[in-house]
Amino acid sequence: MFDVGRYLRRIGCAGETGVDIATLRKLHKHHLMAIPYNGVTENHENGVNLVDIDEDAMFETTVMNGQGGTCFQLNRLFFRLLRALGYEVTLMAARTAEGAEAFALDVEHMFSRVTLDGQEWLVDVGYPGPSYIEPLLVTDAVQTQYRCQYRLVDRGNEIALQRRGAVTRWSVVYTFTMESRQWSDWKEMEDLLREILAAERPRDGREILCGRSFENGQAVLKGRRHLTVRDGREQARTITDDNEHRALIHSILAGETG
Repeated sequence: MFDVGRYLRRIGCAGETGVDIATLRKLHKHHLMAIPYNGVTENHENGVNLVDIDEDAMFETTVMNGQGGTCFQLNRLFFRLLRALGYEVTLMAARTAEGAEAFALDVEHMFSRVTLDGQEWLVDVGYPGPSYIEPLLVTDAVQTQYRCQYRLVDRGNEIALQRRGAVTRWSVVYTFTMESRQWSDWKEMEDLLREILAAERPRDGREILCGRSFENGQAVLKGRRHLTVRDGREQARTITDDNEHRALIHSILAGETG
């Protein structure tokens, strides 16, 4: 059963019920550190459900049991938490470059926007990374978090969220509009995922996607590519050994990385 007190304790934020930017930053970062992005053990035995979801059951497995989930589980639950605490929060949709190619939908990714004291902040605890660890202000200015820089670039009909590390070039995290969304907007994505999962495909590790944040960075395993970011410094390598690959999956999901 969804419970605000249990949720806050699980992410290390017991008693943090303020509606202010300092609390929002703490909730956001601690959530990313406590609950992993988990595209490894997602259970589709009962089909793909992105719209009509039992949030109470999802809360127990995703948050309380520490299993984690994808953006559709993590950001949906975080949206509910923020609403319960009194934040003015709006549901948002985005697409990554790979998602645009694979799905051709603008609702590939789910995240939120918080309006607070006349300012708007992007909040996203359901992206595997690398991305922003604390809420990102909607502004034209370049913003820095843990020696990584972020900027929002207006492309006319959409906005590109771009990021660069201490020694890397600008790259797009995802693109989005400021349009508010409803859960039903993901029905098309739900149908497409059902078609994809119905088709047989080889499972060779390339479909693996998981990530977790730590105090000054993030760790991401995408297929066989392992990326870590610490204080803006990125290290990436390809994992060829199956045992090491399994060990890295475990370390990220269990919170043993960082």
